[in-house]
Amino acid sequence: EALTNLVWAPLTKGLKGVSLSANWMWPSKNSGEDARLYHAVEALSDFACELGINIPTGKDSLSMKQKYPDGKDVISPGTVIISAVAEVSDINKIVEPVIIADADSFLIYLDLSQTEYQLGGSSFSQILSQLGSQAPDIKDPKYFMRVFGVLQQLINEGKVLAGHDISAGGMITTLLEMVFPRLNWGLEVNLDQIPEPDIIKLLFSENPGIIFQVKDLQYIENIFNQHQLTYYVIGKPASTKQLVVHHQNKVYHFEIDELRDTWYKTSFLLDTQQTAEGFAQKRFINYKKQELSYQFSSGFTGQFEQFGIDPYRRENSSIKAAIIREKGVNGDREMAYALYLVGFDVKDIHMTDLVSGAENLEDVKFVVFVGGFSNSDVLGSAKGWAGAFLFNSKAKKALDNFYQRSDTLSLGVCNGCQLMAELGLIYPHHEVHPQLLPNQSGKFESAFINVDIQQNHSVMLHSLAGSRLGIWVAHGEGRFKFPYELEKYHIAAKYSYSDYPGNPNSSDWDVACIYSEDGRHLGLMPHLERSFFSWQWPYYPKNRKNDQITPWIEAFVNAREWVKNKIQLPIAVKVNH
Repeated sequence: EALTNLVWAPLTKGLKGVSLSANWMWPSKNSGEDARLYHAVEALSDFACELGINIPTGKDSLSMKQKYPDGKDVISPGTVIISAVAEVSDINKIVEPVIIADADSFLIYLDLSQTEYQLGGSSFSQILSQLGSQAPDIKDPKYFMRVFGVLQQLINEGKVLAGHDISAGGMITTLLEMVFPRLNWGLEVNLDQIPEPDIIKLLFSENPGIIFQVKDLQYIENIFNQHQLTYYVIGKPASTKQLVVHHQNKVYHFEIDELRDTWYKTSFLLDTQQTAEGFAQKRFINYKKQELSYQFSSGFTGQFEQFGIDPYRRENSSIKAAIIREKGVNGDREMAYALYLVGFDVKDIHMTDLVSGAENLEDVKFVVFVGGFSNSDVLGSAKGWAGAFLFNSKAKKALDNFYQRSDTLSLGVCNGCQLMAELGLIYPHHEVHPQLLPNQSGKFESAFINVDIQQNHSVMLHSLAGSRLGIWVAHGEGRFKFPYELEKYHIAAKYSYSDYPGNPNSSDWDVACIYSEDGRHLGLMPHLERSFFSWQWPYYPKNRKNDQITPWIEAFVNAREWVKNKIQLPIAVKVNH
């Protein structure tokens, strides 16, 4: 399964470039267990050798036995967990397990096992409180290698639209999981060509296999025939909310909406134990309603060239920005790279530099307070970080002088936004400042969500007004609480949905981002520095697969242009010899 998960990424060296890690958990030194462990290790070793891949590392936990005071011994079943790693040649070509809404495309099934369909050890057997005696196997490792190589070729050629392996839950789970994320679509499937009369075995056995979606069926069939691969064209996407399965003159109908909720139920039950009362129910109701949708500005090309970005720049630009960080933050690397990418020379300033007086911010016009968990949030989010400014004279003077200048710009993201709120940096003339309170869900929220950019005069976000974008959130205390009426504040972005989890923290007025009256100082809880490459978005528009960057990069470009206009760069003079 580790390999059938990995196959959907174009690997630089194909299967030969894969390395495995084996984590053995076994109750050794118990009757028969050492022999079983030996046979399991031997089988894994032989299979890896046949494939030409290595297992250079792993971890052994060989005392999986618990003794109880009453003399009873409980041993764990022998288990090995396999992780796979390989170098990817092009992340933009990775195939996702979600069908493309195209009724004129085809689903193809490839059986990697080449053995009889077995239910032993399957999820289906477990729900019947049975174990079974025969588990699925792979008959021919060389055939597995051939299929892996051909699929890699097709992925590199862009011929595979979507793909999913068959593993836990069997074929029916694979088909359903491919269509669950696609609202208002289903699948029409015919399994008559597969030589298995038992529909239960066919749908629920976990024999290794793959199902993938293609457009150019003739081309695919020619390739498979050249490599002597056995394949089955089993169906098409359909614009109905059903999975319809034809087999042996019988038709089985499965309702997608109903089964999606069944599939989600386990997560919902776990959620009830982790969130404040009522919030798990809200998520369960809204997870299929709060669809991710985007609205990009009409002029956005998604290319570096549009914004004058040279991703290979190595020379200084003389346009300076500074990262301000405290112990415990973790967003400094991403933020520094985003700034450097658009053309800033980035200084790394730790709070100890400001406290000691080694840095005073006089040579920079743009500072960024980054996200993370400063001081482990022991005193509350950013409260310790704020204290480092407030109760150290040199740090406080540097900060005060910076904000008293009219040629400065600042950004606070997540923990940095909480810091700006604690210090009252965005609305310094207000007697009472906005607060960032614990999420009403009662837990840390990490999710990719929609935000709507409002009409605004923020330096960084004004040009994105009217956009609806995707962005990451990751915080436990992100709920904006405003002491005054809405008119007292400048809102640059709101969460696109008012209800949880679209509004992940229950912020007043769905606010995600605020900025100062003059537009120069911006605080937002979502992480734009983790969302400026298309591959950072878990879902990005399929018709924009060639985008090098997302619209969020424009915020950093706007900052660059503003700072550039505030400084006088040296004029290069050409000298003729």
